[in-house]
Amino acid sequence: MERHNLTHVSEFYLMGFSEDPDLQPILFGLILSMYLVTVLGNFLIILAVTSDSHLHTPMYFFLSNLSLADICFTSSTVPKLIVDILTHRRDISYVGCLTQMSLFILFACMDDLLLTVMAYDRFVAIWHPLHYTVIMNPQRCVLLLLLLVFLSLLDSQAHNLIALQITCFKDVEIASFFCDPSQLLGLSCSDTLIKSIVTYMLVILFGFFPMSGIIFSYYKIVSVLLKIPSSGGRYKAFSTCGSHLSGVCLFYGTSIGTYFGSSASYTLSKGIVASLMYTVITPMLNPFIYSLRNRDILSTLKRLSFWNL
Repeated sequence: MERHNLTHVSEFYLMGFSEDPDLQPILFGLILSMYLVTVLGNFLIILAVTSDSHLHTPMYFFLSNLSLADICFTSSTVPKLIVDILTHRRDISYVGCLTQMSLFILFACMDDLLLTVMAYDRFVAIWHPLHYTVIMNPQRCVLLLLLLVFLSLLDSQAHNLIALQITCFKDVEIASFFCDPSQLLGLSCSDTLIKSIVTYMLVILFGFFPMSGIIFSYYKIVSVLLKIPSSGGRYKAFSTCGSHLSGVCLFYGTSIGTYFGSSASYTLSKGIVASLMYTVITPMLNPFIYSLRNRDILSTLKRLSFWNL
């Protein structure tokens, strides 16, 4: 395979879903529709939470920020994909690729850490209901959010610095429809040992530990629920966790399936479809998960729609 010195690499080429010209209008309409549903659905959750004083609680504070992170997360990749389908182009500049990768990691990490904090919020609400308002006070919630933003920026810039250290590329074609960090770093033809060690450390720090925190929180929550004598009481207590648990399973299920699937059965088309699930469909489904099973948000949205009419 021909090697390209960095001084001659000014752009990369992204993979498309299909080269069939007859499929391009269908792909364009489908992906554009999903993107608009994602933005609209998450925007409605933000609007509902900010407009109703009854929803100014820690749980909905983090939920609205999760919706904002989902909008930014999908916007870091999908608009470029839509433009590529429309213009039949697959190129992206070197700077644009690194920028897209940084934004993708930033908001993916925000999603990850927000889900962890939301699990902690549910843990406090069920384990320490009498001290909930003291523990999860507004100042602490804002500090937690600022900490999440800082950690996400740290993860994003760490990956960016690793990419900037690459001085030689095996190829300029990225096997994804966006600048996927794993695909971009895999193009390096230099010694990748240090890069691999740093990358695995970041995965452990921002993947394993948040997931462990969520599992521990739900272990404690379930241990409390099992002590509740009535099934109705258990259901009422767990109903506040159901939407969040569904969102966690969707987020981690698609991400693990994308990045840790069997390499033996991996194909380019399967990888692109898995990436689409992770970057488009998961953020699109989150508003439905958190709103359809939440009477407070549904009632607020109905009241807003009636007021607009």
